[in-house]
Parts: sequence; structure tokens; C-alpha cells
Amino acid sequence: MSDHGAVLRVKGRVLVGPEDVRDELWVVGGRISFTRPAGARDVRTVEGWVLPGLVDAHCHVGLDTHGPVPDEVAEKQALTDRDAGTLLIRDAGSPSDTRWIDDRADLPKIIRAGRHIARTRRYIRNFAHEIEPEQLVEYVAQEARRGDGWVKLVGDWLDRSSGDLGACWPREAVTAAIAEAHRLGARVTAHCFAEDSLVDLVEAGIDCIEHATGLTEETIPLFAARGVAIVPTLVNIATFPKLAEQGDAKFPIWADHMRRLYERRYDTVRAAYDAGVPVFVGTDAGGALAHGLAGAEVEEFVTAGIPAVAALSAATWGAREWLGRPGLEEGAPADLVVYESDPRADVRVLAGPRRVVVDGNVVV
Repeated sequence: MSDHGAVLRVKGRVLVGPEDVRDELWVVGGRISFTRPAGARDVRTVEGWVLPGLVDAHCHVGLDTHGPVPDEVAEKQALTDRDAGTLLIRDAGSPSDTRWIDDRADLPKIIRAGRHIARTRRYIRNFAHEIEPEQLVEYVAQEARRGDGWVKLVGDWLDRSSGDLGACWPREAVTAAIAEAHRLGARVTAHCFAEDSLVDLVEAGIDCIEHATGLTEETIPLFAARGVAIVPTLVNIATFPKLAEQGDAKFPIWADHMRRLYERRYDTVRAAYDAGVPVFVGTDAGGALAHGLAGAEVEEFVTAGIPAVAALSAATWGAREWLGRPGLEEGAPADLVVYESDPRADVRVLAGPRRVVVDGNVVV
């Protein structure tokens, strides 16, 4: 738990926003203050370049390649993210109950999307509720009530009948389901690799698309006009060539499609950003991918041609605003990361935090 009697001074260059740089902040009772507390004694000081705790907006705590994991494994996953500077996670689908993490002041804060909702036999075994379209509204309502304001659909997956990626849901089903989620105060996101599910999902009112490798010059303007966000998970898309190789013998059409999506991944993300589509950092950790890679995803954004400050915002200031969580604000929980040098000048510094502070406690 936080030591609410401690006072921490954080000095150097505090990046409250992209251009809002202050010389110091104070942590009193686990909360941020920009005013030195009266009579502060025995103050601990940390120095460096300071950011709000990083955001991984697509991260599966409580999940591995086989499905749900024991609490001790989920704890290690959360600790790995924390030690790499990720202090806010949008858990984009998990079959595990991770509510116990909310009672741990030393672990990242998690925004849950409930369990994945997929079409029968159209997703990874043991991950999702596998249902048919007539059940979609019921299951979306169930997960909207269980989650923290998000619901996660599987929008497309390998269709064995065609041997390629294919949309999972008819438009009328997702339209009704998304309307129900919105009625219950939840936003909806969907896993989508391919092209052909995107128009139906956007027209149905979806709020976000994960991966979004299937965006084209026809659909990008639609996303921009509707304000539909994307979380590209580029560190995960890097696995597409290996997946394609594994699928060559049985599903050659799918494998070729996956390679094409991979080859244009940077152009897709940059075109979406240039068009004004909201783009946020997420890694897809917890399935086959390791935790602690939010900094690497920011680097991938820069490689794709997104300016460094915008890439940082996609993992800090902008991402927190999108998710409705505070950054470095008066009275906010003191969740922050300290670096040796200016991350705006070189985002590679994110790979090695000097200090990590959670709820006012220096944990790294």
C-alpha cells in the first residue's frame, strides 16, 4: 500500500503535456501537487525527465497462449509491465478475473473489457465466449456489465470454408449489440486484421478497432469522419510472417493475405495518422507476445513515420485522456516514470526507466 505519510519531490523536467514542462512536482499522500507542502521534512528526491505512467491500450493480463493463467502468473505479467513503465492498461479481453489487482497499490491500474466475444470456432481456443449472431446482444450486455467501460469483439478471423480471413458478424447483429453496449455506458472495440469487416463495424457505431491492418484509402476517411480510434499493435503485427509460414501448407490464401497486410503495415498506420484517425499504443501482450513492450511500440510508431511527440502522446497524455484517466495533474494519483533524457528527442529512452512511481511509491 502507499505510504501516505511520505513526501516525494520529483525534479528535473516534468512533461505535464507535450509543451507544458515544469521544474518539479511533489507527491503527498500518494497524490500529485505542484505546490511544495508546508513543513515538508525528510523529503526523498528523484530527478530526471518525467512522463505520466505509460499506457498499453491492448494488453492481456491473466492470459497466455493456452487461455487463463493462475494469479501468480498474472502478477508477474503486471509486474513486468510496471517495471517497464506501463502503469495504465486497457485489458482488451481476458478470461481471468483480475479484480484482485485493484487492491494492489504496487501494480498498474487496469481498465477491463471483459472476455473476448467470438463466433463459434472462429478464434483461439479457451480465450473467448464462442457464440452465434443471435446471442451477440446478450453477451455484449453481460460483458459490458462485467468490464470497466469496454467490450471486446472478434471482428474477423480465419474462415476455414474460404481459407482466408473473413468477417464474423452480420451488420444487423453488431449494430444491435453496439447499441446495447452504448446504452449500458460501454464502448466497443474489435479485433480486425482484414479489410472486409471494417465498413460494417464502423457503420454499426464501433468506437475502436484493434490491429486495423486492413485499413485502405477507402476506409481510412470513414474512420476519420466517425472518430473511430485504432490500436495498431505493430509489435504484434511483426509476427505475421512467421504465422504465414506456419499456415502456408494448409491455408495458402490466408498466408499470402497475412504477408500483404504485414508488408504495408507502416504505410497503413501513417496514412491513418495523417488522415486524423486517433491512433494509440498497444502491444497485444499476454497471448504469444511478451509483456513490457509499450516503449517498443512507441518506437514502431516513429518507424512508421509518426512524429515522436505524437507517438509519445499515444502512450501518455493523449491515451490517458482517451481512456478518461488523469496524467500529471493536481490531485491525481502519482503514477509516473522518470527517464535519463528527453523522450521527445529520442523515444528509445523509454526502454530503460530510471525510476517508476506507483501511487506515490518508488517501486523501481
